[in-house]
Amino acid sequence: MSASASLRTEPLNHAPANDEREARARRLALKHSGEDALEILRVAIKEEFPGRIALVSSFGAESAALLHLAAEVDPSIPVIFLETGKHFAQTLSYRKKLAAKLGLTDVRDIHPSKEALTFRDPKGDLWKHDADACCTLRKVEPLGAALDEFDAWITGRKQFHGGGRLNLPAFEASPTHIKVNPLVRWAKEDIDAYYEAHDLPAHPLTAQGYPSIGCWPCTHPAAAGEDIRA
Repeated sequence: MSASASLRTEPLNHAPANDEREARARRLALKHSGEDALEILRVAIKEEFPGRIALVSSFGAESAALLHLAAEVDPSIPVIFLETGKHFAQTLSYRKKLAAKLGLTDVRDIHPSKEALTFRDPKGDLWKHDADACCTLRKVEPLGAALDEFDAWITGRKQFHGGGRLNLPAFEASPTHIKVNPLVRWAKEDIDAYYEAHDLPAHPLTAQGYPSIGCWPCTHPAAAGEDIRA
């Protein structure tokens, strides 16, 4: 279970989404609400945002399904992996093996600023004192910079994860981008079935009771009956 996974990773921009972006997101969500994940990805990558869209992936417990779908549409799509410096070794190994298996040709390891780390987390233990600040330093700010060249980005968020995701649309406007959520209606059973149908490798830590996997300081196995993103 990853506590850090529940922290925000939206780029730091507190201005409201502009009217044009909001209208476009609503139009796309309405038009494609009944379509499957592969078609939503095809529309986003090939028609709506060609050359201006990236996929953000943690290479975590459920990531292989979305990455496989994206590779079916375009294996050269930029995939942003936030290399926080605090990942499990198993995640780093899985990231390399999965990218190679799926034929993804543009996986980008995005690191936090060395200067910011030196100034704000010189001992590497900021997570002990302020997990939100650590997440901002190692995830939020690097993601914002990495997305500067894009108009849209693809997420793996799903309604069944609960909380604010219960009414999540397939397309939504953020202050800086349009976010595409192709797996929005998928349930855990759909993910498991997709892994089996396409012989996708599981993250090594799922067998050890980790249903959601983020940075090692903020991740622990789930207790029986506990929500996967608690």
